[in-house]
Amino acid sequence: MRIAVPNKGRLHDPSVELLERAGLHVVDGADRQLYAATVDPDVTVLYARAADIPEYVSDGAADVGITGLDQVREADPGNLEELLDLGFGSCKLVLAAPEEGNIESVEDLAGGTVATEFPNVTREFFAEKGVAVDIAEVSGATELTPHVDIADAIVDITSTGTTLRMNRLEVVADVLESSVRLFARDDVADDEKVQQVAMALSSVIAAEDKRYLMMNAPADALDDVKEVLPGMGGPTVMDIAGTDDVAVHAVVDERDVFETINALKGVGASDVLVTEIERLVE
Repeated sequence: MRIAVPNKGRLHDPSVELLERAGLHVVDGADRQLYAATVDPDVTVLYARAADIPEYVSDGAADVGITGLDQVREADPGNLEELLDLGFGSCKLVLAAPEEGNIESVEDLAGGTVATEFPNVTREFFAEKGVAVDIAEVSGATELTPHVDIADAIVDITSTGTTLRMNRLEVVADVLESSVRLFARDDVADDEKVQQVAMALSSVIAAEDKRYLMMNAPADALDDVKEVLPGMGGPTVMDIAGTDDVAVHAVVDERDVFETINALKGVGASDVLVTEIERLVE
């Protein structure tokens, strides 16, 4: 099975790191190499441009791919199935126009021109709105086009809005919310190895904001301890030989750790240990 991964840019390192954390360690992955083996002899990594990955998967050069939803929607090959939101690379495609102009709504662009690197997504957006526009496809510097009379507005990616503000543009409407996804060709999406990879990646994502708590507590305080713990299901409880105490283990959200420890101490828990979780298979 081949996994297509961005070969460079802001999506490359998080994608490779996620594979590593899921246990799919890349071997022989030298720079500028097209393919790399992993520790699983049945899984190979294919490095490609993020924008090309949907076509690589669709055409069979890879079986699954990691890239942004915006790239998948723009390519629109028609035979891809989303398996998992990987939770990074969040951004928006937005419709933006000059701050000093008179475009305040999508309808104000009727008969106008919109510049974008995402013509298919843009065309679909305006079709859904029932607004006819001309689309000027550009390959860069999209933000400049309204200021040099190439377009009346743009559709472009933004993460923080800083670039838009620097170019005196303001958002008129959101077009698409995007993040990095794992997707597969629909004829292999249910294959065992594909599902194994999806589960491995999912287990890493599920563990990211969780912590494992271990503690000792008097057996007669166990009900109070259980009331305090906000974790996943009930805690694991084990007798401690030679004592009247029990060992209690539980998984809790990271944001709850501080208050939970204080509450546990208040009901008699001791020797509380907090550790990170590498993977969590739910």
